[in-house]
Amino acid sequence: MNVREEFLPYAQPSLTHRELEEVLEAVRSLWWSRGEKCQRFEEEFAQKVGARYAVSMNSCTAALEVALCAYGVSPGDEVITTPMTFCSTANVALHLGARPIFCDIDPQTGLIDPAGIEPLITDKTRAILPVHYGGQPCDLKEIYAIADKNGLVVIEDAAHAAGAFYHGEPIGNCRDAAAFSFYATKNLATGEGGMLTTNDPEVAEKARVLSLHGMDKNAYNRYQEGGSHLYDVVYPGYKFNMGELAAALGLAQLERLDQMQATRRRYAALYEEGFASIPGIKTLRQLPERENAWHLFVIQVDPREFGMDREGLIRFLTGKKIGTSVHFKPVHTMTYYEEHLPQNPVPLPHAEAFYQTIISLPLYPSMGEEDVQYVIESVREASQLDAK
Repeated sequence: MNVREEFLPYAQPSLTHRELEEVLEAVRSLWWSRGEKCQRFEEEFAQKVGARYAVSMNSCTAALEVALCAYGVSPGDEVITTPMTFCSTANVALHLGARPIFCDIDPQTGLIDPAGIEPLITDKTRAILPVHYGGQPCDLKEIYAIADKNGLVVIEDAAHAAGAFYHGEPIGNCRDAAAFSFYATKNLATGEGGMLTTNDPEVAEKARVLSLHGMDKNAYNRYQEGGSHLYDVVYPGYKFNMGELAAALGLAQLERLDQMQATRRRYAALYEEGFASIPGIKTLRQLPERENAWHLFVIQVDPREFGMDREGLIRFLTGKKIGTSVHFKPVHTMTYYEEHLPQNPVPLPHAEAFYQTIISLPLYPSMGEEDVQYVIESVREASQLDAK
């Protein structure tokens, strides 16, 4: 099979005239920090996911940290999470003086295994921080049951899950809190950005205060006509707020989210069908009663059946001008965590083995069906190299 002329990026945002219109309107307003578009984005995003409140942030990391802080996680506490995630999920606990405790995963899905959570709970545990890995919702019913039994809060890391559903309910309509990412590669992209959703009015209000230096009034309230210079600082908060230009992108992307999600689902189905006939390539198990947001399309490579290992296939695809990534190297195996955290209470063999086999393939609305087929046939070609 011939090599394509242009490189197929691993990820790329979808840009239309609507994004340009919204951003230009924001620029011309001459109010570029948090303002009317941020407020609109919060309201419309909350409505989209069925939550009572949404607070825009400059990242999902910020939303996670604010959520933990709002629920009182503090030095000496423990937060149970998964090692199969980006480092920020663990870092936010460390920032608050808490310790991340890692629970192993289901090797068929990459999701945190609820059966492993309860044995990790101690009198120091304050929160469970599950991750909707790749966009597939984790076992929320089981996780919330464990949390209720033990008096814990659940903060959902929904960085991958804009557009996902669990038992018919959109991810984001949560009892405690959920944190979304709008990073440039995400399903809904603002370049940098995030959102905290909750149905708890006290948490929403505290999150707003925490995200703006702990001030009881933001700059938009103070600097508009009739505003007052008087404000108070009620907590040593953060500079975590979103700006108007990012919110403008978010509003346009939110308008098109359903359309973009339909494209992701169609491409994921093509991948699933194409890889079903390639020995040594396995796709992740899709669980019932969930609608995957398909932020990632992850395959697992069995080198004995496929004929080459994960690294060999990545090199082959690079030669075919196909971008790939790996999500994720388990957090507990990174240098800082190995050197500075106490040994995890339990081993994490599934996460470590899972990491050795996985590749994330291109999946985004601005690619075409011919690109999907090119990826499939390139993987098939790699599998047949020994036969040649």
